[in-house]
Amino acid sequence: MAFFQEIPTGFADPARARAHDFGAHHIHRRAKMNVNPTSQVRPVVLSMAAALALAACGGGSSDTPAAAFGFDTSGAEKHILITPGESNVISKWNEIAVQTAAVASSPGGATPEERVAGPDVTTMQLAVYDAVIAIAGTHKPYAIKPTTAVAGAGEDAMKAAAVEAAYRVLKGLFPSRGSVYEAAYTSDMSAIADGDAKALGRQAGLEVASGMLALRANDGRETALPPYVPGTLPGQFRGTNPVNRIAPYIKPFTTHSHSQFRVAEPYSIQSEAYAGDFIEVKAIAGPTSTSRTALQTEIARFHTEPPGSFWARNLRQFATASSNIADNARVLAMLWTAQSDAGGACFESKYFYNFWRPTSAIQLAGTDDNALTLADPAWLPFVATPNHPEYPAAHGCASASAMEALRSFYGSKNLEFDFTSTVTGSTHHFRQTEDVLEEVRNARVWGGMHFRTSTEVGVEQAKNVTAWMTQRYFRPAD
Repeated sequence: MAFFQEIPTGFADPARARAHDFGAHHIHRRAKMNVNPTSQVRPVVLSMAAALALAACGGGSSDTPAAAFGFDTSGAEKHILITPGESNVISKWNEIAVQTAAVASSPGGATPEERVAGPDVTTMQLAVYDAVIAIAGTHKPYAIKPTTAVAGAGEDAMKAAAVEAAYRVLKGLFPSRGSVYEAAYTSDMSAIADGDAKALGRQAGLEVASGMLALRANDGRETALPPYVPGTLPGQFRGTNPVNRIAPYIKPFTTHSHSQFRVAEPYSIQSEAYAGDFIEVKAIAGPTSTSRTALQTEIARFHTEPPGSFWARNLRQFATASSNIADNARVLAMLWTAQSDAGGACFESKYFYNFWRPTSAIQLAGTDDNALTLADPAWLPFVATPNHPEYPAAHGCASASAMEALRSFYGSKNLEFDFTSTVTGSTHHFRQTEDVLEEVRNARVWGGMHFRTSTEVGVEQAKNVTAWMTQRYFRPAD
């Protein structure tokens, strides 16, 4: 497969050259695609140098459960194959929470329930973690430690604590959506044998849920925002009524503020670096592009499934790969917290800089005072662009925060697992966490939503946020 774009003289630099080298990351295409179902297509995609190497991201520490998978974590990072198992109390209630948050608000409900799915599910996952870990005793709580003595109460207590905590948080956040979670609560509690362990677990779950709801009350989502005024100058975002403007105002879970990790200002639209990114996306992402391959098209479309469903479904598998309830509670708490705080930081930067998308940049290139960019007033990307500012790329933030959380949890970047997409109906196979980041960066450029630099900056920002989290939270008990 040939490189899809010739960069004009003067644009090449070591970082950009690395970004366009072919790497050894493989993607499996199974029978759902138009290939021979008895074979596996293993195309090679573009590889990219990591945007930032973080020295203290928590990977390789003794608090990971890698030993439970049969790997020695004392030396080099080991290869770990993630084999999803059956649904369990932790993964089930994560799915229930996602479904609850996705229900449209009821005009006649007890509250308006204009929730923000990411932070709300994170609140539930942290309550489940604190309730379960109080019994397991292996790690420090995130915030709430029950006053009831429950340490060592056993597996039934942990199950009861998880169900009670999840249920009480959802009931507190979504009082009029009980049709999604009430029956599950009754069924799951009935399945746990009555006795002291169940009673202790329920008490722990109730106490932690109450504390977590109080901690997250008045979290900033009620902030009244003025109407959004689209930009009119070259380089400014042109969208009307853009989405997720409230994200920068919602209180983070682990960082001091979302501006703590604000990225540096974007490059000048008169720069050669900007022109290089411009030329790349213009050539590859148009609907009639002759340089975009079928594989590049599939990868771009794979990552257009709405993030709320894509990430929730694909990350849930990591809470089914082990039978350890505490580990499952911890991995989901880490994943959702990392994505929430990285997402908040990402959107704070987006709305601080309000940088334009490739569609506006290419259509209005005649106004950018850059001789190396050529306007095409009719240009559109072959897939839709989300309605929020371009810089930094939110998919870079989401993918990097999740992958760094997994790297810390397992003590290795060499994780082998599959992701699926409802848009393409295909399965992508990854052998390292960095492979996901590489694919996502490419997907957003090949789909025409982002300039390459923005995807790299989003990854770097999320790695910083997640390193902050893993250094301070979800640590082993003293």
